[in-house]
Amino acid sequence: MSEPLLSVEQLRVSFETDDGIVHAVDGVSYQVEIGKTLGIVGESGSGKSVSSLTTLGLTRGPRTRIDGRMVFGGRDLVALPDAELRRVRGNEIAMIFQDPLSSLHPFYRVGWQLIEAVLAHRKVSKSAARARAIELLELVGIPDPQRRVDQYPHEFSGGMRQRAMIAMALVNEPQLLIADEPTTALDVTVQAQILALLNDLQKRLGMAIIIITHDLGVVAEIADEIAVMYAGRIVEYATTQEIFSSPQHPYTWGLLRSIPRLDIPRGEELVPIAGRPPSLINRPSGCYFHPRCPYVQDEHRRIDPQREPLADAPGHTVACLLAPEVRTRIWRGLASGQTPAELRHLASAGSAGSPLSTTSAAGTSQRDRLANSGE
Repeated sequence: MSEPLLSVEQLRVSFETDDGIVHAVDGVSYQVEIGKTLGIVGESGSGKSVSSLTTLGLTRGPRTRIDGRMVFGGRDLVALPDAELRRVRGNEIAMIFQDPLSSLHPFYRVGWQLIEAVLAHRKVSKSAARARAIELLELVGIPDPQRRVDQYPHEFSGGMRQRAMIAMALVNEPQLLIADEPTTALDVTVQAQILALLNDLQKRLGMAIIIITHDLGVVAEIADEIAVMYAGRIVEYATTQEIFSSPQHPYTWGLLRSIPRLDIPRGEELVPIAGRPPSLINRPSGCYFHPRCPYVQDEHRRIDPQREPLADAPGHTVACLLAPEVRTRIWRGLASGQTPAELRHLASAGSAGSPLSTTSAAGTSQRDRLANSGE
């Protein structure tokens, strides 16, 4: 098996503030293979953007602490000096930022901003850089690129600005493209066009993609694997097919149930996740999701679950104290239209330490942790 393009190992990022230490990313690990797409999904404040900004060194500062490893092309990006990281940023790894209107400088023509990105990493003439800018604008589907290259960002529509940001990210043919909420504030048809464009460009250029979003529906078609983040941690990691067909974490269930669907009555309301994301300064005890979880048990307030593989799907990992069999039964009930209130009774028989939790490697490990805690 070939080495992954990017390997993130136990990444922790914290910020010292006047109110306390913000634990933005807490022990995140994942890998991205060449030519593959990883979707990182979670609510605002889950740490998904911070983890990717750290890849480019954009979270470094006097009040920031970064631990762990991010190995890219044999180099640890966490330990890389600023000068070397600058040569990687925008060249080997590029990023599409959330808001193209604020990411593009309003006082400079779009073309010049692309030209500048070329000149920063390539020893070419301005005319050659301009030709490259026009080539990229055409590649991402902007009509009449020879004229558009001399226009300002405000003269572009929202979809065209996002395409210009994609062109800027691709101008030096990076090996890894990070797309942070690339479809935010775009209407549904333009969203579909942008996702189809990213998919097509990946096939043409062979690059890896990390796509960050709060919407599982966005990554359903484009991602090969999905990491679900909550409170700075990955709580579930699996292939896209497994996340949609057999999700294992209550938070993932909540995200899936909040997606608009065509097979439900038109007037039926979406189902939000109850409560609010926790403070990353004063984090909850035990499982971080327990204050919002409909299936919470007493031990969930005390035990901090670790991400562990399923017995029948080692690549599918989840951090949950409910027994695997119970999680499967609850999801089947939710998928058939039952409510969490109707299924809550299943959880009391299926938390760590119960008979149901001893039939898989993950369940046994969680049971042992409960026993060792003295409960």
